[in-house]
Amino acid sequence: MLAMIKINLLPARKPRRQSEPGQLDVAIGAGALLAAAAIVFFVVHRPMAEDRDKFKSEADALANDNNAKRAKIADLPQREAAFKAEQARNAAIKQLVNTIVVPDNVLHEIGEILTPSRLPTMTRAMAERVSQGPKGDQNRRLQLDWDPKHVWITSFSTKGDLFTLEGAAQSESDTSQLAKRMQASVYFSDVTSPTSSRFVDTVNSLTYYKFTISGKVVY
Repeated sequence: MLAMIKINLLPARKPRRQSEPGQLDVAIGAGALLAAAAIVFFVVHRPMAEDRDKFKSEADALANDNNAKRAKIADLPQREAAFKAEQARNAAIKQLVNTIVVPDNVLHEIGEILTPSRLPTMTRAMAERVSQGPKGDQNRRLQLDWDPKHVWITSFSTKGDLFTLEGAAQSESDTSQLAKRMQASVYFSDVTSPTSSRFVDTVNSLTYYKFTISGKVVY
């Protein structure tokens, strides 16, 4: 008997490629690293970033609030100086009221002169003389926006019809305005120009001018 030989002409099936040794371990390790990075980002980094942004926002708000408060107290030294000056003025006025002995009409006139936006009692001719109009005397004109709070009286004494007024002012121009008003008033005559001297109060950190004005009282 003849032996039959069967020839298979189909191409032989190639064996599957086997993964290279260690490739699977590398893939698993990379996945683990990515997972760990994600955990670190969401669990650690993101909350820290949110806390940082929150703290920065709070710090910026606090800085803005501090800047606003500093701006509000920038002129505090000037306010304190003005307050101390007003206290000294009020104390001087109280002392004057308690010690002065002059006719009521003269006291009232002094009060009018030392009241903001008030003018002394004047004759019509004197009112024209101290006005800003064409008939006004340049040396006698009154400064209408003058603030009498810049002046305080410490003493007012009379001897017969003569008077001596002593006080203090923030500037020499303030003493000049006071003297001009007394010169214009019908209740005073022969009023002298004020003599003043600069004084420094080291206790209250104030600088002002002491002055003296003299003349006659018209009863």
